[in-house]
Amino acid sequence: MDAQLVVIIAAAILVAAIVGSLLFLRGYSGRFTFDTHGGTRPRAAEGEGSTPAVTFKGRFTLLSAGLGAMFCALAAKLWSMQMVSSDYYERKAKSNQTRTVTTPAPRGRILDRNGVPLVSNRASLTVAAYRDLAEDAVVVRHLANVLGMPYVAALRKIQNNSEGAQSRHTIAVDVRRSTIAYIQEHAGEFPGVLIDERTERIYPQGQTAAHVLGYTGTISQEQLKASKDDSASDKISYQSGDIVGQAGVEIQYEGLLQGVRGEQTVTVDAAGNITGQSGSVPAKPGSDIKLTLDLKIQQACEKALANAIELAKRSGQRHAGNGACLCLDCTNGEILGLASEPRFDPSVFIGGISPDVWDELSSKESGTPLLNRAVGGQYMSASTIKVLSSLAGLEYGVYPQGRTTVCTGTWTGNGEANPKHCWLRTGHGTMNLESGLANSCDPVFYDIGKGFYDNKDNPEGLQEVFRRWGLGAKTGVDLPSEGVGRIPDSAWKESYFTSWSDQDRAWNPGDMTNIAIGQGDILVTPLQMAVVYAGVAMGGVEYTPHVLLSAVARDGQGDAFRYNDDGKKERLRAKIHAESNLALVKQGLHDMIYGSSSDVASHFKSLPVEVAGKSGTGEKSNEDDYSWFCAYAPAPDPKYVVVALLEQGGGGSATALRAVRDVLGVIYDSPDGSSAVDNSTR
Repeated sequence: MDAQLVVIIAAAILVAAIVGSLLFLRGYSGRFTFDTHGGTRPRAAEGEGSTPAVTFKGRFTLLSAGLGAMFCALAAKLWSMQMVSSDYYERKAKSNQTRTVTTPAPRGRILDRNGVPLVSNRASLTVAAYRDLAEDAVVVRHLANVLGMPYVAALRKIQNNSEGAQSRHTIAVDVRRSTIAYIQEHAGEFPGVLIDERTERIYPQGQTAAHVLGYTGTISQEQLKASKDDSASDKISYQSGDIVGQAGVEIQYEGLLQGVRGEQTVTVDAAGNITGQSGSVPAKPGSDIKLTLDLKIQQACEKALANAIELAKRSGQRHAGNGACLCLDCTNGEILGLASEPRFDPSVFIGGISPDVWDELSSKESGTPLLNRAVGGQYMSASTIKVLSSLAGLEYGVYPQGRTTVCTGTWTGNGEANPKHCWLRTGHGTMNLESGLANSCDPVFYDIGKGFYDNKDNPEGLQEVFRRWGLGAKTGVDLPSEGVGRIPDSAWKESYFTSWSDQDRAWNPGDMTNIAIGQGDILVTPLQMAVVYAGVAMGGVEYTPHVLLSAVARDGQGDAFRYNDDGKKERLRAKIHAESNLALVKQGLHDMIYGSSSDVASHFKSLPVEVAGKSGTGEKSNEDDYSWFCAYAPAPDPKYVVVALLEQGGGGSATALRAVRDVLGVIYDSPDGSSAVDNSTR
């Protein structure tokens, strides 16, 4: 309650008292007469000779007492306000004269593991003003002309309250220095126009690692509402108009990258217009974060993938153009490089993105560049899954080490009416599990699939092994929009194909033989397969893949956060019933490269280390083959896992292999000098 309100209340009480008195007297004026001697006497009512029950003197006494009580109450209230609560009302009065406005803080930088900036900030000169400038049409029009923008657009920017009524309203960003100089030199012509220096995102490495880094944009209403609904004690306070992460690391680690807003106290008049400034608290920048990415390996993954796609196109795969390539440190789960094609330029999101550009980045015609295919792309695994099919066959006794299969090029284990073919139509001859894996002999794995289907005790043991190794579930990588994949089984088929007949929806031997070779309805992500091969390389121990290495404290002193290395998942070691089983599989992966009679070995023999790996060729109706290659090195003491996937890229040993070899060549400083293209191994 301020002084004006007190005066109004006092006046109201006084007026009420006077009016009440006049009405009181007027009400009894007709009840009395005046005689010739100046006295008064009650006027007798018609037909009555009695005097009034209450005399005029008594009523006047009551009126005086009432007025006295009201004035005493008013005096007591004024005394209480002035003497007892003066400090409180003084604070209230001052609060009505000041406002606290906030200023945005620079976001933290994103660095590679060696401290090389991947995302940084640059200074941006901004023209701003307080809301009351909108009342001066002459200045606004002059300013709009200088900035080269329509008058209406400038006016709307000034009137826009998304940044707060008393905050500086942004009129234009990234204004040229010559324009800023003109405004400052003619300050008298632009009263109330302010020049701010803010920051905008900059990408020193261009499009490199765009899918990992993500991009920023203005906070959406959904994000703003979610932040206000968040009950966490350390939540960030957002305002409309704030720039926040929208994808990749930018959104995954928004809590670290987002800084602490600054505060400035301003004085305002009764209309809310800024009249002056007082104290301020500067904004605190967000934390810089280091990623596990190695810029050298990251660039190698991107270049190798692009080269492999170009090779596929030259080899007749005209629909090639999309794919993924990643490199993982199998000893700790650190992602050293992660590429996805097609790429996008994160700088197009600075200052807002046009609807046309957004539609292009989201369209299938342009290859959906915003999709991170290494993490979110879901594909049939092709023959790369045979490493797990082998372990499952050994574990459940479906295909023991001593068993053999005669490959003639055609397999009739499901009956002569339902033949299935090996990729090598002339056949491989007699194969055991190790040689079957090395040569990717399909009939060996048809036998495994049929063996599980006929196994009454564990008919879905194959799917159980797939799931145990992490397929059909998220890996837990610290990147958004991770794909889950799919491990089909009888329950899934029955619920998925609802329009089919009961007979067609029933799980059959063909379904099992399909998933044993990675075809049919099975879906995996390139990252999932990288984790699988990392687990094989490490003898059954998987680590959670991650891209965060550490975060630097906002004061620059030490690390505010380091990735927790306790992410190791020993979900496999205890369930590999014999070390010899894993040893057989690893030998088969080694022989796939060096024991092959094809040209595969020629690409890897020039490396200073030995490599173990597996190719794959996914078949999809009405599309060209999908190309896979998964490998780890050095084979005896693994450190790196490299996986490549090319959509409609042809045979695995023809194109995806080349991407993997190029990445290893950069790691070991040993480029591949071979130019041969070979399709002999799938």
